[in-house]
Amino acid sequence: MTVLLRPLGRSGVHLAPVGLGGVPLGEIYARIPEAQALQALEDAWSAGIRYYDTSPWYGRGLSELRFGSMLRQKPRNEFILSTKIGRTFHRPSDPDNYKGEFWKGGLGFEHRFDYTYDGIMRSYEQSLMRLGLNRIDLLLIHDLDVAELGSAELVDRHMRNLEDSGWRALEMLRRDGEVAAVGAGVNILGTIPDFLKRFDLDFFLVAMPYTLLDQDILNDEFPMCEDRGVGIIVGSPYASGILATGSNHSSPYYNYAPAPPHILDKTRRIEAVCRKYGVSLKAAAFQFPLRHPLVASVVSGAASSAQSKENAQLINAVIPEAFWEELSNQGLIHPNNPK
Repeated sequence: MTVLLRPLGRSGVHLAPVGLGGVPLGEIYARIPEAQALQALEDAWSAGIRYYDTSPWYGRGLSELRFGSMLRQKPRNEFILSTKIGRTFHRPSDPDNYKGEFWKGGLGFEHRFDYTYDGIMRSYEQSLMRLGLNRIDLLLIHDLDVAELGSAELVDRHMRNLEDSGWRALEMLRRDGEVAAVGAGVNILGTIPDFLKRFDLDFFLVAMPYTLLDQDILNDEFPMCEDRGVGIIVGSPYASGILATGSNHSSPYYNYAPAPPHILDKTRRIEAVCRKYGVSLKAAAFQFPLRHPLVASVVSGAASSAQSKENAQLINAVIPEAFWEELSNQGLIHPNNPK
């Protein structure tokens, strides 16, 4: 598959528009047999996907192990890999009875949030070993927000640790060429301005605030990134579920929880426009973020070979310009979204 690479801000990194995310292979919803996981990765590669995004948190290390198992067999100069810092992993005090949390499967390790210099360097080195690779291209600050940490006080404490010492580690890794660019993951509005006023970041990975259902990030935050030459990668293009399953699914999810009534209603209105123009909701959701010039790539996970192949193909679905115009005319997408 020949694709046109897109610049990631002013970082000098160029990405394919489709990337494979590592959440499902960390076993967020269900355990996945190893053979199925590795086949999904191989089929993503065969379909032409060359950008891979994972994290130590996904399956408490399992996603990185699986990505590395496939990627270390491929030519290193043919793919871009991103992973994240912010947690370190440790042997539990009672390993035989450790049950874990959040993930349906994953590995038997406990995590600690740590954004200090030592914590970031330990996280980075742990990732290299799990991946079995000696180079990571893009490194992200992960989950430094209230949604993940639980309180503004904890966010402030960890942010101070990052400012006081952790950022020095990230700057050193970038300066010495160990990583090509440093970014941060964004789950909620308001995170981007706080990061930009503190740190010289190259890009953001935006997980929820920019989808076919949500574009308030266009009001202030994307313009701030554009002014600074900061690039954008979009994760979770299906808003954690509903834009893939549709509104008629038995339990459509939005932002990792059952979809509320106003989201169900908006999705149904978008689905009506999809039917009118013969457009797949999944294809529309996947292609929508790429209409913005700041967005270098859209990352979606896959738990099976079929999903891997579909991710690679959605970019090629033909969507008429009239479809986007109708969404705009009905007020279903933000007026500041690029035409």
